[in-house]
Amino acid sequence: MTEGLRLRVDRRSPVPLYHQIATQLAEAIDDGTLPAGTKLENEIALADQLGLSRPTMRRAIEELVGKGLLVRKRGVGTQVVHGRMRRELELTSLYDDLAAEGRTPSTSVLVNRVEPAPADVAEQLGLAPGSDVRRLERVRRAGGAPLALLRNWLPADVLTAEDDELESRGLYELLRERGVHLRIARQRIGARGSTAAEGELLDVAPGQALLTMQRTAYGDSGRAVEYGDHCYRPDSYSIEVTVVER
Repeated sequence: MTEGLRLRVDRRSPVPLYHQIATQLAEAIDDGTLPAGTKLENEIALADQLGLSRPTMRRAIEELVGKGLLVRKRGVGTQVVHGRMRRELELTSLYDDLAAEGRTPSTSVLVNRVEPAPADVAEQLGLAPGSDVRRLERVRRAGGAPLALLRNWLPADVLTAEDDELESRGLYELLRERGVHLRIARQRIGARGSTAAEGELLDVAPGQALLTMQRTAYGDSGRAVEYGDHCYRPDSYSIEVTVVER
């Protein structure tokens, strides 16, 4: 068995055996015991070591494959893809956070154009309806696996960026380079089912729950310079909040 990994099953527990194993493997991936790229022993060997049936072990592995934590590769075996991305509530971009954790972020740009602002976006940015805004839509990946669908709108005069810049760098990094420094943001966290289009982009089933975040960020002058409406795979992403007594 993988060094440092100790799996145990409780046959008296009402929790199905396959789910006990899947939960322990997910925790080991989450806490770094099984880092990205780790190869697991084959299902037969794992089943034998734990005294389980092959179908039970197979179901445990399939549960994690379905969550995007493991991948099966022909000729390689079962391999850890990535752990869950934890993000503290700070005014940073997802690209910055992934890079800081040593993950390898990559981006596909779906939309990058100037267009009239919809009424709700104009309200968030403090603009007149129909004002020109730059609309961005991107899929962010970590270790090659889809993690988030990012939709952003910025006043048209704030940022001009080519697709290759947006693919190789974070949005907030590009803003800082252009002298735009974000100081404060208003943010809302929620959840909802994915649309068919979002499911295809994030490799989840239509209607599967997604974590959502809407953020309006303000610069030094107090001007709203960015509004984001993002959704994330909850099996790969979480947000941590520190609370204090007042």
